[in-house]
Amino acid sequence: MPQPIQALAGVGLRAAHYRDFLERRPPVGWLEVHTENYLQPSGWDSHVLDTLRQDYPLSLHGVGLGLGSAGGFSDSHLRRVRAVVERVEPVLVSEHLCWGAVAQQQLNDLLPLALNGAALDLLCARVGRVQDALKRPILLENVSTYLRFADDAMSEAQFLAELARRSGCGLLLDINNLYVNQCNHGEDALTAMQSIAPGSVGELHLGGHLVTPHAVIDHHGAVVAAPVWDLYAAALLRFGAVPTLVEWDTDLPALDILLGEAGKAQAMLARHAPQAPWQGALLPPPPPVSESDALAAGQQAFATALLDTAAVLPPFAGAAVPQRFALYRGNMSATWRRTLGQAYPVVLALVGEEFLGGLARAYGRQMPSDNADLNQFGARFADFLATFPHVAALPYLPDMARLEWAVHRAHYAPAAPALAPEALTALPPDQLEARRFALHPACALLESDWQVGALWQAHQEGDGQGMFPQEMQAASHALVCRTRWKVQVLLLDGAAHAALLALQQGQAFGAALDAAFELDPAFDLAAHLRQWLAHAVLMA
Repeated sequence: MPQPIQALAGVGLRAAHYRDFLERRPPVGWLEVHTENYLQPSGWDSHVLDTLRQDYPLSLHGVGLGLGSAGGFSDSHLRRVRAVVERVEPVLVSEHLCWGAVAQQQLNDLLPLALNGAALDLLCARVGRVQDALKRPILLENVSTYLRFADDAMSEAQFLAELARRSGCGLLLDINNLYVNQCNHGEDALTAMQSIAPGSVGELHLGGHLVTPHAVIDHHGAVVAAPVWDLYAAALLRFGAVPTLVEWDTDLPALDILLGEAGKAQAMLARHAPQAPWQGALLPPPPPVSESDALAAGQQAFATALLDTAAVLPPFAGAAVPQRFALYRGNMSATWRRTLGQAYPVVLALVGEEFLGGLARAYGRQMPSDNADLNQFGARFADFLATFPHVAALPYLPDMARLEWAVHRAHYAPAAPALAPEALTALPPDQLEARRFALHPACALLESDWQVGALWQAHQEGDGQGMFPQEMQAASHALVCRTRWKVQVLLLDGAAHAALLALQQGQAFGAALDAAFELDPAFDLAAHLRQWLAHAVLMA
C-alpha cells in the first residue's frame, strides 16, 4: 500500500483545472478525485490522472457505491472501483454514509440513511465486503442531510463511531457537513465530534454551503464559511493535524482561489501536532446479514416519493418536511439536467436550459438509471427523443443526440496505436487489397437524413469548421474520431462512409474500395487516406 498522506492540505482535482496542474504543478499537499470520473482506464481524464499521480499523492473519493442501499447494491460497480484502485494506487479510498439505489434503479444521489440497528448491521457487512474486495481499509464520510427519519435510534456520530469500531474502517469527517446538519436538525457539531475517537479519523473535509429559506445546502460552491473554520479549529484540537481537503465542485473559481483556501487550512494544520497517519485495520468481514425488510421498504418508499410527487412521504422527524424533501427532488432533477447537458451540449443549445430540464425529468422517470456511473446516464437519450412527442418540431434531434453520444463515448475510448503511413507504403498493391484495417476504438460512423454533422460543427467555438446548414433535411454522413485526445466530427461523402463501414464490418481493404467506387467512380483514394491517417482513424 502507498505511504500515508502526511498532515497536509489538499484540493479536489476537477477538469476545469487540469491544464493549470499539467502546466504549473502548483504546490499543494495532495489531490482528491471522484472515483466514478475515472472508471474508464483510458481517455483524457485517465491520462491526466496518470500524469499527475507521479507528482502528487492521490485520494479516491467514491460517490456511487451506495453502501447503505438495502437493494440495488452493484457488484459490477464494486469491481470497476477495485480496478481503479489497483490501477491508480491511491493513498486513501473513501465513500459516503448513504444509500442510492433500489432494486435495479440507481438514483445517483447521496441519500440519507436511517440511523438504526438494521442500517448499522447492513453497513458493517457492506464495508467489510468492500474492504475485502479492495484489500485495504476505507474511510466513510458523514453526509449533509435535509431530513432525519422518525425511527432513528442514534445520532450520526454514534452510528459512525460504532461502524468504525465494528468494521475496522476509518472516518472521513466532513466539518462543513457537521455544520450543515447542526443548522438543519438542531444537532450540536461539537458534541458530535466528542462522540468520535480521535484515532478513527483519517481525513477532514472543508467546503462551502448555501443558506436557503428551508435548509442549509452543502453545495461546494463557495469559500469556507467562518463558523466552519471555527469548527475546523475545534476538530484539530480533538483529532490532531489530520490530512484536510478543501472541496469545491460547483461554480468553480480560478485555481489560485481554491489553493488560497487550502493555504488557510495548511496554516491551521501547522499549529497542531500531527496525528499518527491513519492506517486502518483490516478486520475479518462481518458475517452476512439479511437485509431488514423495514429498511428496504423505507428506502423504496423514499425512492417512490422522489419520482412521484403524488406518493406519500416516509415518516420523517422535524419541521418543514415537504419543503425539505423537495430539495432532494430538486437535486435529482438538477443532476439529471446537468449530466445530460454535459453529454449533449448541442442539444442543450438547440432546446435551451428550461426545456432540457423538462426533457431530463421525463427521461429520468421513463428510463431510470441502471448504472452507478453517471457518465452512462444518457446512453438511451436518443431513443427517448425518438418517441417523445414534444420534440416533433425538431425531427433531427434524435440523430443529433446519437452523434453527441458518439462524441461522449469517444472521449473515454481506449487508447490504441494508429496506422502509420509507412506501414501502407511498404505493402505491395495485392497485399494492400487483402489487408484488413480496424477503425480506432474512438471512431463511430453515423448516417442521417439530416445535416446533423454540419450543425454540430457550427456549434463548436473557435474551430471555424462550418456555417449553420441552410437546409437541415438532407442525407449526411459523419465520422467521430479522436486525434491527440481531441474529439472531432468529420463530414463524409457517401463513398467514404461506405468504405469505412466496410472496414468496420471486417471486410478487406479491396472490398472497402469497391464499395466506395461503386457509389463514386471518381472517389479520391489518396485524399481520403491522408485524412484517415491524419486523424488516427485506422489501426493495423
